[in-house]
Amino acid sequence: MNKQKTSSNTILIIEDDKINLETLLQYLQNQQDLSLNLLAATSGEEGIQITEQVHPDLILLDVVMPLGIGGFEVCRILKANNATHDIPIIFMTALTETNNKVKGFRLGGADYITKPVQYEELLARVNTHLLIHKQQEELKTEISRRENLEAAREKTHLLLQQAIKSQANNSPELKRYQTELKHCQTKLETFVHTVANDLKQPLDSLLTLCSSLEQNSSTTMPLLLHAESIQTLQKMRTMGEQAGNVMNFMLFLGELFQDKPAKFALFDTDEIVTTVIEKRLASMIQQYQAKIKLAEIWPSVPGVRLWLEEIWINYISNALKYGGKPPHLELGAAPFPPDFVRFWVRDNGEGITSVEQERLFKPFDLQQLQVKEDGLGLSMVQHLVEKLGGSVGVESTKGKGSLFYFILPAY
Repeated sequence: MNKQKTSSNTILIIEDDKINLETLLQYLQNQQDLSLNLLAATSGEEGIQITEQVHPDLILLDVVMPLGIGGFEVCRILKANNATHDIPIIFMTALTETNNKVKGFRLGGADYITKPVQYEELLARVNTHLLIHKQQEELKTEISRRENLEAAREKTHLLLQQAIKSQANNSPELKRYQTELKHCQTKLETFVHTVANDLKQPLDSLLTLCSSLEQNSSTTMPLLLHAESIQTLQKMRTMGEQAGNVMNFMLFLGELFQDKPAKFALFDTDEIVTTVIEKRLASMIQQYQAKIKLAEIWPSVPGVRLWLEEIWINYISNALKYGGKPPHLELGAAPFPPDFVRFWVRDNGEGITSVEQERLFKPFDLQQLQVKEDGLGLSMVQHLVEKLGGSVGVESTKGKGSLFYFILPAY
């Protein structure tokens, strides 16, 4: 039924003893400063019916009512009803055993008064629970008001977005620009892939030839090449590796900025880290004479292979450049509850202050992108990790090295 309460401070007294009921009513009616609205019921059934109709602010409930439903059962029924659940109930009874009081509280009773009733005590408890109930109702009203306001704001925002989108979609000028932009993107992607693939094959051949000549010069053909020629071959191989990395970056960027959803697959992190260390960054690791300690167990994670390689290349190359002299690096991984994996690269450098840490991961800006032999920078790392559904961070203390980490979903 709908709530029909006509005033605040409405108290329902459920008492089967008419003398006790009249006495209570008379006492409370004399408390004119409280402006009480008093209701009475002489049985549990009648009390439930009045409560569902009126929704009083407080119920004074007799526990022992031999005829009909007892007080504990009345309380259970009212507390099981969402419409009457929050109405405070004060039990009145001559039962003083602890188990009876505990039972009343377990059923949802707010307080307990023993008979014969001490009226000053009753008045104090009534005042307290009326005040608490009033504050609870005001809080619920305020929460409801704010929820309605937030819902109205959200609806207005959605309507505004819809209007803007509708207006934009109906603009012939915008449609023309979108068509031209998509056409340019397609041509750029085709150009990048064509150039990268055309250059990759001769570069791979050049690197193979340099490696072969280096090996033969130290074994089967020691007289054919002198020291300067060997150094030239080594430089050619290094430059070829750098050029190959640039080609990989071009292919990588071409895939990254395509207007298509990324195709995720499950990759073995151990294999990716090994490729980065032994192939992509081999020359740099040798140049810095670095020592690298790897975790014994690596998890597999979903992602895009080129993206994962790029993340590791940036973290490891930064650790090589800014670690100790020589750099000692530690690479590892550990579960990150609930369903993530945390990877890290720890160095033995001078560490980074909190102010410097705040400037490390800047928002990604394509216009400021610079392709380097050792990666695309920390802003790109953050961009890639977020596209993979993860996050990045750094832990460092000045003078005690740094630990750069990234967190990815495990499944």
